[in-house]
Amino acid sequence: MSPSQTLGPMTASDSFSHRCSICGAASHLSCSSSAHKDCKCVSMMGYEHVMHQWAVRWNEVTDQPDETSFCSFCEEPCSGSFLGGSPIWCCLWCQRLVHVDCHSSLSNETGDICDLGPFRRLILSPLHVKELNQTSPGGFLSSLTQGANEIASSVRATIRSQSKKSKHGNETSVDTGNSGSTGDMSTESTADTHQAVNGSHEIEENRNGNLNVDLQHQDGDVDRKLDSKPSFKRSSSSNKKDESQVLGMKQKYELIDLSPDARPLLVFINKKSGAQRGNSLRQRLNILLNPVQVFELSSTQGPEAGLYLFRKVPHFRVLVCGGDGTVGWVLNAIEKQNFVSPPPVAILPAGTGNDLARVLSWGGGLGSVERQGGLCTVLHHIEHAAVTILDRWKVAIVNQQGKQLQSPKFMNNYLGIGCDAKVALDIHNLREENPEKFYNQFMNKVLYAREGAKGIMDRTFVDFPWQVRVEVDGVEIEVPEDAEGVLVANIGSYMGGVDLWQNEDETYDNFDPQSMHDKILEVVSISGTWHLGKLQVGLSRARRLAQGQSIKIHHFAALPVQVDGEPWFQQPCTLAISHHGQAFMLKRAAEEPLGHAAAIITDVLENAETNHVISAVQKRALLQEMALRLT
Repeated sequence: MSPSQTLGPMTASDSFSHRCSICGAASHLSCSSSAHKDCKCVSMMGYEHVMHQWAVRWNEVTDQPDETSFCSFCEEPCSGSFLGGSPIWCCLWCQRLVHVDCHSSLSNETGDICDLGPFRRLILSPLHVKELNQTSPGGFLSSLTQGANEIASSVRATIRSQSKKSKHGNETSVDTGNSGSTGDMSTESTADTHQAVNGSHEIEENRNGNLNVDLQHQDGDVDRKLDSKPSFKRSSSSNKKDESQVLGMKQKYELIDLSPDARPLLVFINKKSGAQRGNSLRQRLNILLNPVQVFELSSTQGPEAGLYLFRKVPHFRVLVCGGDGTVGWVLNAIEKQNFVSPPPVAILPAGTGNDLARVLSWGGGLGSVERQGGLCTVLHHIEHAAVTILDRWKVAIVNQQGKQLQSPKFMNNYLGIGCDAKVALDIHNLREENPEKFYNQFMNKVLYAREGAKGIMDRTFVDFPWQVRVEVDGVEIEVPEDAEGVLVANIGSYMGGVDLWQNEDETYDNFDPQSMHDKILEVVSISGTWHLGKLQVGLSRARRLAQGQSIKIHHFAALPVQVDGEPWFQQPCTLAISHHGQAFMLKRAAEEPLGHAAAIITDVLENAETNHVISAVQKRALLQEMALRLT
């Protein structure tokens, strides 16, 4: 073990630093091979209880619950040692704090058993994570990334020795290690070019030359029980050719015998969505949850990897950290898995518009994770959320003879054709050319406004009413002569919160209120980008055209089209929209009694299915009925 040192000025060979994406410990790249690799142990199968894993919190704490700011033993406030207080350790599982001087007493009293804290139902317990046989790839990086899974430190023995040192006035050092990030360690890509995006350390260039991180580690003993227990023997099942290998992955973990009341959370993060803060979210969620249940989406790894790991879990929930496009990606993958009881999906809005997150009461951005409590508050809302239903629609792209021109698309939010899709397409092209400009949600909206302003004077779509023909349930609908675009909406939020249908307004057109689970779509028209701008600031409203279950848009000129914010340029064709199915979503429970009642009923129905009182089909029917009645 090399002596501890500050990450100060580096030589050319040390121009990169190595940072654990779980605990945040950092080291020079050249020092990493000597650093301890005993961070959060994702698998403790064979043990009777989860044991506390005490460590120094290397990063700024933004997700600490209020009740954990006191010592778990003496119940005195845990002020930082820089204020002259006793040194503090934090459990990597339950997030509770303990003074170093109090740890021995706490250990004697509790046996150092961890109950996983307030989010025990959402956390994938390491007692039920089984490590499968695998051959780790050789090389320098592999020696850095397998520590958290190959060994687990005897933290208690080390902490006791350190406590004795601290009593003698010695400087206390803590072993958090430079473990491999195991956020996606359930699967490993077989392609040489694909680095497991959640299964390795994050290599970050030290731009400032000094990270101001003091790497002090304990000389903890390795717990040999991990190798002596039969349950830790490598399984030969991975040698069989199964579905995971068909997906291009080798399964590294399997989930075994979860508690009936467990509702583990499967997390998907899209780093490229909107504000592009996936790295920060991943690290914070790795701390709060089991890193095995946190997956990063990329062009080489979709949601299938995480869903395959959870395929045998009877009841779990999904959290999507991304925009509307990412949510659609995950919903498509869930549908393909043919779950008997599909998992409901919550959204942490990290995109630009986040319209689906808005109607499900998750907010329009990441502001919630920066408030008091941070992600702990978000996890609390997910655990107590109510299940609701979302209609999903198929968009078939066919020619005049009805022949399919390309694969169908699936719509959750809205479809637009004309001027609004042109703005979305221009933004999409700009993002592809200059992704660095899209660094936060506010700037993204500024760029949207700028691109929209360009189209106010050019009148590109002046002939739009004569270039399209709209049919609703087989009846042709007249497109207004001033229309420059048509929108088909499934939800009550568009372009970052615009309510196109406006249920609350008094109208005399005999249309029904909009709902996202009534199997009916709403059709409106807009009269240009200036009209779009007025819609955003509430100075105008869209023109209602029709409601129906089957929509066909025939267009006779090449026009821009968008589905849920994903735009493309479409040659003349027919867009045929039909009901495809329904998905379970999680809606943040409102503060009023009705919202809490919906969440309680959801939990009761899940427990009834677990105890075989009702079937999955009956539960689905009851949830659908509840969603309709509580709208």
